[in-house]
Amino acid sequence: MRLGRKGWNNVIIFSMLIMIFFLNGWHKQFLGGEDKPALQAVLPEQSFVLTLKFVDQKIERIGTSWRTTPLQKDAPLIWHATEQQLKDLVSYWQNAQLMGVNESVVFNPNSPLYVATFELAGESLPWVYLLYKGSGQYYLLEKNSQRILALDLSTAQQLFPSFDFSQSESN
Repeated sequence: MRLGRKGWNNVIIFSMLIMIFFLNGWHKQFLGGEDKPALQAVLPEQSFVLTLKFVDQKIERIGTSWRTTPLQKDAPLIWHATEQQLKDLVSYWQNAQLMGVNESVVFNPNSPLYVATFELAGESLPWVYLLYKGSGQYYLLEKNSQRILALDLSTAQQLFPSFDFSQSESN
């Protein structure tokens, strides 16, 4: 079987493409090594938070202000916050940058300490974040993408102000 001029051109083009893909992948593996953990935004950039729900209460945007209500009817609010504290909390979540975790993390996936659920403008599904503790460290698992972020106690207390961390410290 003999190839004509068009056939040889196609062979050369495809062999060059294969070589480029091979060298590109080899180059990343050879020089890049593993991806190093980097700071990552917790919420998507330029996200517009409509509601933030914790286990026991809901914080919702009312025009340009915020209000909190208990999730269960006639239940008392655990965290009494001013409108400014609610605004600061949502702002803290929007601006939080946490270290991504690449290695396997040891925590019980069936028992999160606390849950935060966000409804964002333009998003059909809520963003769910689960707080875990394992190996003396706190972790935040983004449920949708299974992304794990590491956080220290002070950051965890700022993100989850209504959670009693003294209970988790004794475990």
